[in-house]
Amino acid sequence: MPIQCQIVTQDKVLFEGPVDIVVAPGTMGEMGILPNHAPLLTTLAYGVLRLREGGREHAFTIAGGVMEVRPQIVTVLADVGERIEEIDEERAVSAKARAEELLKQGLPPDTDQYLAIQSALRKSNLRLDAVRRYRRGRQKRTSSESGQEM
Repeated sequence: MPIQCQIVTQDKVLFEGPVDIVVAPGTMGEMGILPNHAPLLTTLAYGVLRLREGGREHAFTIAGGVMEVRPQIVTVLADVGERIEEIDEERAVSAKARAEELLKQGLPPDTDQYLAIQSALRKSNLRLDAVRRYRRGRQKRTSSESGQEM
């Protein structure tokens, strides 16, 4: 029996439907949620949130938020989140380069501007790592399953 899952950000619903397992990046480490899990309320860290639905896996980048778990439903309220398939890799590379360049200018580390740039760099690194780990890994599996090498 699957567990109902809903992942939302401030501006959109990323996913809604039944899943077999939710694997989330908690602030104290990665956690897996199965149907009939004990009630839980936890904060989320930067990382990849994965869902398994039958034989399919869905992956999302999450940059903070909270997750409420009840025995039959998991609700993720993400500060920032997106499907890995929708990440624009070129845009993430450009954002990373801009953030690194701005940090080289030597802003004082305790300023709001420095912290915003550092956050942008962290999000860009998360997005690029997710693309490299999940999107390219799926392409290799798909090609090898069809007998082709990439």
